[in-house]
Amino acid sequence: MTDTPRKIIPLADLRYASRVPTVPALLPAPTGLLSDTLGRPLRDLRISVTDRCNFRCNYCMPSEVFDKNYAFLPQSSLLSFEEITRLATIFVAHGVEKIRLTGGEPLLRKNLEVLIEMLARLQTPAGKPLDITLTTNGSLLAKKARSLKDAGLQRVTVSLDALDDAIFRGMNDVDFPVADVLRGIEVAQRVGLAPVKINMVVKRGTNDGEILPLARHFRHSGAVLRFIEYMDVGATNGWRMDEVLPSSQVIARLQAEFPLVAIDPNYSGETAERWRYLDGGGEIGVISSVTQAFCGECNRARLSTEGKLFLCLFASQGHDLRALLRGNYADAQIAAAIGPIWQARSDRYSEIRAALPPDAGPAGGAKRVEMSYIGG
Repeated sequence: MTDTPRKIIPLADLRYASRVPTVPALLPAPTGLLSDTLGRPLRDLRISVTDRCNFRCNYCMPSEVFDKNYAFLPQSSLLSFEEITRLATIFVAHGVEKIRLTGGEPLLRKNLEVLIEMLARLQTPAGKPLDITLTTNGSLLAKKARSLKDAGLQRVTVSLDALDDAIFRGMNDVDFPVADVLRGIEVAQRVGLAPVKINMVVKRGTNDGEILPLARHFRHSGAVLRFIEYMDVGATNGWRMDEVLPSSQVIARLQAEFPLVAIDPNYSGETAERWRYLDGGGEIGVISSVTQAFCGECNRARLSTEGKLFLCLFASQGHDLRALLRGNYADAQIAAAIGPIWQARSDRYSEIRAALPPDAGPAGGAKRVEMSYIGG
């Protein structure tokens, strides 16, 4: 396969349009029953706590763009832990039951355990504790797993794209050894951040030869391995459809060695299609956002590091909630501004892309937000 040169995106073009939400005159109290134009409820909030990462994976933060000259957000632009918790409280009142901390690499955010402690005190209107999870590249997990668990974190998801050390070092592009990530996974399991989920982004011709080695490694381990189709997120990763390995082919490769049976989702809106090994070796999942759109049940909102609300992983515009937080608006006013934003939501990017010809390239003409800015 001939590599296509990646287009270098000017730094100025990586800033995203946003608007300050309108605060209505009437302030209806949240009911926890928000739904959008397609009837999808708001249940999952993903919060990016930093736009920085110590890896330079080419499908997310390619080094040609995110180099030493790239201007990351200044500390003053980031939401404080108090601001994050305040917004999380409002979103919980609107129906959010699960909060996932993301990045960049969230474990680079100093004193993250303090934020986790603050979020762990929140409860749904029905008095249930929130499901608090975190997605990490695993590089710092061995050092931090115990303190994260003690702070109230319940589970972690670790990105791991290869078991072969040379392939892994090449994909993270900072020469980081796979052994350190595997050690982090082991420590996370030992302290009770379980079940640990392992996410592998599959790129045809790059790491698809690692599907079976990873499956062999994590069978009978208690971890849940998930294979993610390489997605056209943002504008910097040089996405091409011919580098996408459909999940159906991933399952076929696995089935050839390990008999599998499909199992039901854990909850409504779950992105992964679940399978279990017939011999009791555990389960795996596939996330098919390119070939099998799951927009119809998407119940996720994303909050960027600087407080912009995005309604889709492929969004091109955010809603500036930080402006309300720092504009002396009351919680009731902010809640009343958020409600109509979700109620007007009609995003279904993956479904639109699926309706295009296979060689059409990324759907939509607007510049989409980078995954490293709002988390996966």
